[in-house]
Amino acid sequence: MAHTKQTIEVPPEVFKLYDAYCHGDLSRRAFFSKLSAYAVGGVTVSMLAACVMPDYGRAQTAEGEAELIEETAAYKSPKGAGDMSGYLVRPAGARGKLAGIVIVHENRGLNPHIRDVARRAAKAGYAAFAPDALFPLGGYPGNDDDGRALQSQRDRDQMIEDFMAAAEFLRDHDATNGKIGCTGFCFGGAVTNIMAVRQPWLKASVPYYGGWPTVEDAAKVEVPLQIHLASDDERVNAGWPPYEAALKAAGKPYEIFVYEGTQHGFHNNTTPRFNPDAAQLAWGRTLEFFAKHLA
Repeated sequence: MAHTKQTIEVPPEVFKLYDAYCHGDLSRRAFFSKLSAYAVGGVTVSMLAACVMPDYGRAQTAEGEAELIEETAAYKSPKGAGDMSGYLVRPAGARGKLAGIVIVHENRGLNPHIRDVARRAAKAGYAAFAPDALFPLGGYPGNDDDGRALQSQRDRDQMIEDFMAAAEFLRDHDATNGKIGCTGFCFGGAVTNIMAVRQPWLKASVPYYGGWPTVEDAAKVEVPLQIHLASDDERVNAGWPPYEAALKAAGKPYEIFVYEGTQHGFHNNTTPRFNPDAAQLAWGRTLEFFAKHLA
Protein backbone atom coordinates (compact mmCIF):
# COMPACT_ATOMS: atom_id res chain seq x y z
CA MET A 1 0.00 0.00 0.00
CA ALA A 2 1.15 3.54 -0.66
CA HIS A 3 0.31 6.65 1.35
CA THR A 4 -0.46 9.84 -0.51
CA LYS A 5 -0.51 13.45 0.61
CA GLN A 6 -4.25 12.99 1.36
CA THR A 7 -3.47 10.08 3.72
CA ILE A 8 -5.57 7.78 1.55
CA GLU A 9 -4.23 4.28 1.10
CA VAL A 10 -4.16 3.59 -2.61
CA PRO A 11 -4.44 -0.11 -3.53
CA PRO A 12 -1.76 -1.38 -5.93
CA GLU A 13 -4.50 -2.19 -8.43
CA VAL A 14 -5.30 1.52 -8.70
CA PHE A 15 -1.73 2.26 -9.72
CA LYS A 16 -2.01 -0.44 -12.37
CA LEU A 17 -5.18 1.17 -13.67
CA TYR A 18 -3.39 4.53 -13.78
CA ASP A 19 -0.48 2.96 -15.66
CA ALA A 20 -2.88 1.52 -18.23
CA TYR A 21 -4.61 4.90 -18.53
CA CYS A 22 -1.31 6.75 -18.92
CA HIS A 23 -0.25 4.49 -21.75
CA GLY A 24 -3.48 4.60 -23.69
CA ASP A 25 -4.75 1.15 -22.76
CA LEU A 26 -7.73 2.65 -20.90
CA SER A 27 -9.85 5.62 -21.90
CA ARG A 28 -10.49 8.34 -19.34
CA ARG A 29 -14.07 7.12 -18.98
CA ALA A 30 -12.96 3.50 -18.46
CA PHE A 31 -10.30 4.57 -15.96
CA PHE A 32 -12.83 6.42 -13.80
CA SER A 33 -15.34 3.62 -14.17
CA LYS A 34 -12.87 1.00 -12.95
CA LEU A 35 -11.77 3.24 -10.07
CA SER A 36 -15.28 2.96 -8.64
CA ALA A 37 -14.51 -0.61 -7.50
CA TYR A 38 -11.96 0.82 -5.05
CA ALA A 39 -14.03 3.79 -3.83
CA VAL A 40 -15.01 2.36 -0.44
CA GLY A 41 -15.04 3.47 3.18
CA GLY A 42 -15.73 7.11 2.45
CA VAL A 43 -13.16 7.32 -0.36
CA THR A 44 -14.69 8.64 -3.57
CA VAL A 45 -13.61 8.09 -7.17
CA SER A 46 -12.55 11.71 -7.44
CA MET A 47 -10.41 11.37 -4.31
CA LEU A 48 -8.68 8.29 -5.71
CA ALA A 49 -8.11 10.01 -9.04
CA ALA A 50 -6.63 13.03 -7.28
CA CYS A 51 -4.20 10.73 -5.48
CA VAL A 52 -2.72 9.29 -8.67
CA MET A 53 -2.84 12.28 -11.00
CA PRO A 54 0.31 14.44 -11.25
CA ASP A 55 0.77 17.47 -9.02
CA TYR A 56 3.16 19.82 -10.81
CA GLY A 57 3.40 22.00 -7.73
CA ARG A 58 5.98 19.52 -6.47
CA ALA A 59 8.73 20.69 -8.85
CA GLN A 60 12.22 20.58 -7.38
CA THR A 61 13.30 23.70 -9.26
CA ALA A 62 11.55 26.83 -10.49
CA GLU A 63 11.50 28.68 -13.77
CA GLY A 64 13.21 32.06 -13.69
CA GLU A 65 15.99 31.16 -11.29
CA ALA A 66 18.88 33.61 -11.59
CA GLU A 67 21.49 30.88 -11.79
CA LEU A 68 20.01 29.46 -15.00
CA ILE A 69 19.69 30.71 -18.57
CA GLU A 70 16.40 29.47 -20.05
CA GLU A 71 15.12 29.89 -23.57
CA THR A 72 12.80 28.40 -26.12
CA ALA A 73 14.94 27.20 -28.99
CA ALA A 74 13.74 26.41 -32.49
CA TYR A 75 15.45 23.75 -34.57
CA LYS A 76 15.00 21.82 -37.79
CA SER A 77 13.96 18.18 -38.07
CA PRO A 78 14.02 17.45 -41.81
CA LYS A 79 13.09 13.77 -41.41
CA GLY A 80 10.50 14.48 -38.74
CA ALA A 81 8.12 17.39 -38.26
CA GLY A 82 10.31 19.89 -40.10
CA ASP A 83 10.10 22.81 -37.67
CA MET A 84 10.56 21.89 -34.02
CA SER A 85 11.10 23.60 -30.69
CA GLY A 86 12.31 22.80 -27.20
CA TYR A 87 13.34 24.12 -23.80
CA LEU A 88 17.05 24.94 -23.59
CA VAL A 89 18.49 25.63 -20.16
CA ARG A 90 22.06 25.97 -18.91
CA PRO A 91 23.96 27.38 -15.94
CA ALA A 92 24.34 31.16 -16.09
CA GLY A 93 27.84 31.20 -14.63
CA ALA A 94 29.37 28.61 -16.95
CA ARG A 95 32.81 29.32 -18.33
CA GLY A 96 33.50 27.89 -21.74
CA LYS A 97 31.43 25.36 -23.60
CA LEU A 98 29.42 22.67 -21.88
CA ALA A 99 28.55 19.06 -22.50
CA GLY A 100 24.89 18.64 -23.38
CA ILE A 101 22.03 16.35 -22.37
CA VAL A 102 18.84 15.80 -24.34
CA ILE A 103 15.86 15.15 -22.05
CA VAL A 104 13.16 13.09 -23.77
CA HIS A 105 9.66 13.41 -22.37
CA GLU A 106 6.97 10.81 -21.77
CA ASN A 107 3.92 10.22 -23.95
CA ARG A 108 2.23 13.54 -23.13
CA GLY A 109 4.54 16.27 -24.36
CA LEU A 110 6.89 18.67 -22.64
CA ASN A 111 5.06 19.01 -19.35
CA PRO A 112 6.25 20.92 -16.26
CA HIS A 113 7.92 17.85 -14.76
CA ILE A 114 10.22 17.30 -17.74
CA ARG A 115 11.08 21.00 -17.76
CA ASP A 116 11.99 20.56 -14.10
CA VAL A 117 14.26 17.61 -14.95
CA ALA A 118 15.97 19.75 -17.60
CA ARG A 119 16.67 22.43 -15.00
CA ARG A 120 18.11 19.79 -12.66
CA ALA A 121 20.50 18.71 -15.41
CA ALA A 122 21.48 22.33 -16.02
CA LYS A 123 22.15 22.82 -12.32
CA ALA A 124 24.49 19.84 -12.55
CA GLY A 125 26.53 21.78 -15.11
CA TYR A 126 25.10 20.76 -18.47
CA ALA A 127 23.35 22.43 -21.35
CA ALA A 128 20.03 20.58 -21.20
CA PHE A 129 17.59 20.50 -24.09
CA ALA A 130 14.06 19.15 -23.74
CA PRO A 131 12.21 19.07 -27.09
CA ASP A 132 8.43 19.14 -27.29
CA ALA A 133 7.06 16.51 -29.67
CA LEU A 134 3.75 18.38 -29.55
CA PHE A 135 5.18 21.57 -31.04
CA PRO A 136 3.79 20.76 -34.53
CA LEU A 137 0.33 20.50 -32.93
CA GLY A 138 0.57 23.71 -30.93
CA GLY A 139 2.80 22.53 -28.10
CA TYR A 140 2.07 21.01 -24.71
CA PRO A 141 -1.56 22.04 -24.07
CA GLY A 142 -1.29 22.63 -20.34
CA ASN A 143 -2.55 19.28 -19.06
CA ASP A 144 -1.47 15.69 -19.51
CA ASP A 145 -4.82 14.33 -20.67
CA ASP A 146 -4.91 16.57 -23.72
CA GLY A 147 -1.17 16.16 -24.17
CA ARG A 148 -1.51 12.39 -24.31
CA ALA A 149 -4.32 12.67 -26.84
CA LEU A 150 -2.28 15.03 -29.02
CA GLN A 151 0.86 12.90 -28.91
CA SER A 152 -1.14 9.85 -30.03
CA GLN A 153 -1.88 11.77 -33.24
CA ARG A 154 1.77 12.02 -34.17
CA ASP A 155 3.72 9.40 -36.08
CA ARG A 156 6.08 7.60 -33.71
CA ASP A 157 8.91 7.29 -36.24
CA GLN A 158 8.73 10.99 -37.01
CA MET A 159 8.89 11.82 -33.31
CA ILE A 160 12.02 9.69 -32.98
CA GLU A 161 13.53 11.66 -35.84
CA ASP A 162 12.61 14.88 -34.01
CA PHE A 163 14.49 13.82 -30.89
CA MET A 164 17.48 12.65 -32.91
CA ALA A 165 17.52 16.02 -34.67
CA ALA A 166 17.43 17.66 -31.24
CA ALA A 167 20.61 15.82 -30.28
CA GLU A 168 22.29 17.07 -33.46
CA PHE A 169 21.05 20.60 -32.76
CA LEU A 170 22.50 20.49 -29.24
CA ARG A 171 25.76 18.98 -30.50
CA ASP A 172 26.22 21.88 -32.93
CA HIS A 173 25.01 24.63 -30.58
CA ASP A 174 27.46 27.39 -29.66
CA ALA A 175 26.96 26.68 -25.96
CA THR A 176 28.16 23.07 -26.16
CA ASN A 177 31.43 21.28 -26.80
CA GLY A 178 29.77 18.63 -28.96
CA LYS A 179 29.72 15.95 -26.26
CA ILE A 180 26.08 14.93 -25.95
CA GLY A 181 24.20 12.37 -23.89
CA CYS A 182 20.50 11.64 -23.59
CA THR A 183 18.06 10.46 -21.00
CA GLY A 184 14.33 9.85 -21.09
CA PHE A 185 11.42 8.37 -19.22
CA CYS A 186 8.87 5.77 -20.36
CA PHE A 187 8.24 6.73 -24.02
CA GLY A 188 11.35 8.85 -23.64
CA GLY A 189 13.26 5.86 -22.31
CA ALA A 190 12.31 3.91 -25.42
CA VAL A 191 13.47 6.82 -27.58
CA THR A 192 16.82 7.07 -25.81
CA ASN A 193 17.31 3.33 -26.32
CA ILE A 194 16.73 3.86 -30.04
CA MET A 195 19.01 6.90 -30.15
CA ALA A 196 21.78 4.68 -28.75
CA VAL A 197 21.26 2.42 -31.77
CA ARG A 198 20.98 5.07 -34.47
CA GLN A 199 23.33 7.80 -33.24
CA PRO A 200 26.65 6.12 -32.44
CA TRP A 201 28.32 9.51 -31.94
CA LEU A 202 26.40 10.04 -28.69
CA LYS A 203 28.55 9.71 -25.58
CA ALA A 204 25.96 8.15 -23.24
CA SER A 205 22.31 7.10 -23.09
CA VAL A 206 20.34 6.68 -19.86
CA PRO A 207 16.84 5.25 -20.42
CA TYR A 208 14.39 5.02 -17.54
CA TYR A 209 11.79 2.23 -17.80
CA GLY A 210 11.45 2.50 -21.56
CA GLY A 211 10.67 0.01 -24.28
CA TRP A 212 13.35 -1.83 -26.20
CA PRO A 213 14.77 -1.85 -29.72
CA THR A 214 14.77 -5.15 -31.58
CA VAL A 215 17.27 -7.79 -30.58
CA GLU A 216 18.84 -7.34 -34.01
CA ASP A 217 19.46 -3.68 -33.17
CA ALA A 218 21.45 -4.58 -30.07
CA ALA A 219 24.50 -5.35 -32.22
CA LYS A 220 24.42 -1.75 -33.51
CA VAL A 221 24.76 -0.14 -30.08
CA GLU A 222 28.03 1.76 -29.69
CA VAL A 223 26.84 4.16 -26.99
CA PRO A 224 27.37 3.33 -23.30
CA LEU A 225 24.01 2.53 -21.71
CA GLN A 226 22.86 2.94 -18.13
CA ILE A 227 19.39 1.43 -17.74
CA HIS A 228 17.00 2.08 -14.83
CA LEU A 229 14.00 -0.18 -14.23
CA ALA A 230 11.29 -0.47 -11.59
CA SER A 231 10.90 -3.89 -10.04
CA ASP A 232 7.09 -3.81 -10.33
CA ASP A 233 6.78 -2.99 -14.02
CA GLU A 234 5.86 -6.15 -15.87
CA ARG A 235 4.92 -4.37 -19.10
CA VAL A 236 8.38 -2.88 -19.64
CA ASN A 237 10.50 -5.49 -17.89
CA ALA A 238 9.17 -8.36 -20.01
CA GLY A 239 11.22 -7.14 -22.95
CA TRP A 240 14.49 -6.75 -21.08
CA PRO A 241 15.79 -10.38 -20.89
CA PRO A 242 15.92 -10.93 -24.67
CA TYR A 243 17.42 -7.49 -25.27
CA GLU A 244 19.99 -8.01 -22.53
CA ALA A 245 20.93 -11.38 -24.01
CA ALA A 246 21.44 -9.71 -27.39
CA LEU A 247 23.59 -6.96 -25.85
CA LYS A 248 25.71 -9.56 -24.07
CA ALA A 249 26.07 -11.68 -27.20
CA ALA A 250 27.28 -8.62 -29.11
CA GLY A 251 29.62 -7.55 -26.30
CA LYS A 252 27.95 -4.15 -25.91
CA PRO A 253 28.49 -1.85 -22.91
CA TYR A 254 25.64 -1.38 -20.48
CA GLU A 255 24.77 -1.02 -16.81
CA ILE A 256 21.41 -2.13 -15.42
CA PHE A 257 19.81 -1.10 -12.15
CA VAL A 258 16.49 -2.49 -10.93
CA TYR A 259 14.96 -0.70 -7.93
CA GLU A 260 13.15 -3.06 -5.60
CA GLY A 261 9.69 -2.11 -4.40
CA THR A 262 9.22 0.55 -7.08
CA GLN A 263 6.69 1.08 -9.82
CA HIS A 264 6.90 2.42 -13.34
CA GLY A 265 7.44 6.17 -13.05
CA PHE A 266 9.26 6.02 -9.69
CA HIS A 267 11.52 8.93 -10.69
CA ASN A 268 8.61 11.30 -11.28
CA ASN A 269 8.18 13.23 -8.04
CA THR A 270 4.81 14.69 -9.12
CA THR A 271 2.87 11.42 -8.76
CA PRO A 272 2.37 8.97 -5.86
CA ARG A 273 4.39 6.35 -7.72
CA PHE A 274 7.40 8.47 -6.80
CA ASN A 275 9.93 6.64 -4.65
CA PRO A 276 12.26 9.30 -3.19
CA ASP A 277 15.06 6.96 -2.19
CA ALA A 278 15.13 5.14 -5.53
CA ALA A 279 14.76 8.38 -7.48
CA GLN A 280 17.63 10.04 -5.64
CA LEU A 281 19.84 6.98 -6.12
CA ALA A 282 18.96 6.67 -9.81
CA TRP A 283 19.51 10.36 -10.55
CA GLY A 284 22.82 10.30 -8.70
CA ARG A 285 23.92 7.34 -10.79
CA THR A 286 22.73 9.13 -13.92
CA LEU A 287 24.83 12.21 -13.17
CA GLU A 288 27.87 10.07 -12.33
CA PHE A 289 27.47 8.23 -15.63
CA PHE A 290 27.25 11.48 -17.58
CA ALA A 291 30.23 12.90 -15.71
CA LYS A 292 32.24 9.83 -16.69
CA HIS A 293 31.30 9.76 -20.35
CA LEU A 294 30.82 13.45 -21.14
CA ALA A 295 33.98 14.67 -19.39
